[in-house]
Amino acid sequence: MRTGLFIGGEARQTAETLTIVDPAKPGVIVGEAASASPQDVTDAVAAAKAAFPAWSAMSATERAALMAEAIAGIADERDTDAAVLSQENGKVRMEGWIDALVFEIRWNLALMLADEVDTGKTLPVVPGHIPVTTEVAFQPLGVVTVIVPFNWPIAILGASLPHALLAGNTAIVKPPPSAPLATTRVVQRVAEKLPPGVLNVVTGRDENMAELIQNPDIAKVCFTGSVNGGKRIMEMAAKTLTRVTLELGGNDAAVFLEDAIIDDTHLDRLFAAIYDTTGQICMNTKRVYVHRSRMDELVAGLEARLNTVVLGYGLDQGTTMGPLHQPAQKAFVEEIIQEAKDAGADVREYGTLPGGDLAGGNFLRPAMVIDPDPSLRVVTQEQFGPVIPIIPFDTEEEAVAAANDTWSGLCGSVWTADVDAANRVGSQLVCGYVWVNDHGATRLDLRAPFGGMKQSGFGREQGIEGVRAFQDTRSIATIDPEALAAMAH
Repeated sequence: MRTGLFIGGEARQTAETLTIVDPAKPGVIVGEAASASPQDVTDAVAAAKAAFPAWSAMSATERAALMAEAIAGIADERDTDAAVLSQENGKVRMEGWIDALVFEIRWNLALMLADEVDTGKTLPVVPGHIPVTTEVAFQPLGVVTVIVPFNWPIAILGASLPHALLAGNTAIVKPPPSAPLATTRVVQRVAEKLPPGVLNVVTGRDENMAELIQNPDIAKVCFTGSVNGGKRIMEMAAKTLTRVTLELGGNDAAVFLEDAIIDDTHLDRLFAAIYDTTGQICMNTKRVYVHRSRMDELVAGLEARLNTVVLGYGLDQGTTMGPLHQPAQKAFVEEIIQEAKDAGADVREYGTLPGGDLAGGNFLRPAMVIDPDPSLRVVTQEQFGPVIPIIPFDTEEEAVAAANDTWSGLCGSVWTADVDAANRVGSQLVCGYVWVNDHGATRLDLRAPFGGMKQSGFGREQGIEGVRAFQDTRSIATIDPEALAAMAH
């Protein structure tokens, strides 16, 4: 498979290409993606800038109507999209299918906000003090860049792209260089139905992409990725005072109180929250804190599920867990697991590594680390792999303090049968999103604002807050002669 660029309403091929490898099968090539030159990137910015005046001049409801037409039929090639994403990413086919589905859901939910987008407010005259009536309205920013990561690229794109377009901006999408094929396919099919230049797709090597951030005509960059990646984006954007929204990594804590319900339903939820996508989701559970009296019960429940894991190729029937995406990430997770073993922690690994043409792929056996020293990296750093520390606590205060004792602030969860306890503990967790008796992407309310605190980033996606993140406020004040005359006396 080969994908190109899509700039100003036209497909474009490039002399250089990115070779996309299969993370499960060493030496196997999934396809090739266009590798944009700096001039290609400049052309994309110019195309988006040229399309902005007409697009922004429409009302939000007019834009929404065009966007609804553009998304129609996007599911027709979803099976192929899912298969491509599975091969380039490593995730199981069903996750690839859901990845593309969530993009469509988020797009349509954004369109439901159309009536709110242009709604401002009026500040009336304050007799004797303020002799003006002021209209506070919203206006789009201009050209925005949306940069998505490899793990859930199409779904994550849906958290920002439709909101940016609905707000009146034009956009350039940069898919991940290690897994760009499926995302490019989906975005190009939408872009082809919109006015030329409104939506553009550029793939290529990061070193050629600086203009997507530092070109003076870029008004905002929306980036989802690692903390270090976010810092680099922010540093680059500072040179042109380009705005940024950063949705970065997490070290999410799940807190199981003494009265937590630990039955099959809740254990299935926790297992998915930890091990979906081989642990490579920013909002996955990364640390589990459980009341000491329930520790053995929770460990046994997860162990029963880990014993059923089938490591294998994402497109093979029966596979429940695929490989990690990159060899470097596999090496990191292996390293922190070995560190825990060397420190004397109780490390339990499950499943069987596949052989044959999958031997040497980026596979790791899923693991639990029971009651590790809290200073170990398996606790303090985001693993982004199939390993979880299970840590006991004795008091609620101790659990809250441990959950908050981290660099991150993306998500968290509280597991309890007591509504008051859920609200009490949940309100103390320093993070942008909290679940009760669940955790993870499968239960994310796609209408609600989403984003992190601390080093998990800033800014919000989804909902009307996500639209406002791609707008500026404008105030127009009109003097009221009667009010002004009254003040003169």
